[in-house]
Amino acid sequence: MEIRYPNGKVFKPTKNESKLKNYQYGNRGMTLEEDLNESNEYYLANKIAVIHKKPTPIQIVKVDYPQRSKAVIKEAYFKTPSTTDYNGVYKGKYIDFEAKETKSKTSIPLQNFHHHQIEHIRQVIACNGISFVIIRFSTTEEVFLLEGRFLLQFWERMENGGRKSIAKDELVQYGHQIPLGIHPRIDYLKVIDQIYD
Repeated sequence: MEIRYPNGKVFKPTKNESKLKNYQYGNRGMTLEEDLNESNEYYLANKIAVIHKKPTPIQIVKVDYPQRSKAVIKEAYFKTPSTTDYNGVYKGKYIDFEAKETKSKTSIPLQNFHHHQIEHIRQVIACNGISFVIIRFSTTEEVFLLEGRFLLQFWERMENGGRKSIAKDELVQYGHQIPLGIHPRIDYLKVIDQIYD
């Protein structure tokens, strides 16, 4: 299947995106996205917050129908560049965040983020929304929440010729580690309470 951006450019997945994700977290086989979706379902069921994963807007333009039950999408386009992964409302405040995983034990590459995502985070912060990233080191199963303002600083450092990744030590210093739990699995709103209360 061929997917294109709104400008017609063909979408080519990065090495990480093209591999099927089958990470093991204590034999749970859960990805960061699955853990966050489960956590958001817990928040919703308990009337704590309404936060959902944003669907990626895709326009299908070519489909093969060998049989009605076996339709195959052959060509599709991203309607617009995606912004961040999740958004919603918590305690009357707009929340908007991106989720990223890395196999590295020491840093997360800034190339994992896209310019339009950085601009979106900047706009959310400018409108007094709460914007952040959740980063999981998949090999050590450590999860960090990094406020958007710090991500913007690291991005600007890279644009000015500096380091092209965020070191784990910097996440420890500027971010907040989220211990994994059961209900919810990733209680990131507890960290938001610590930051904004």
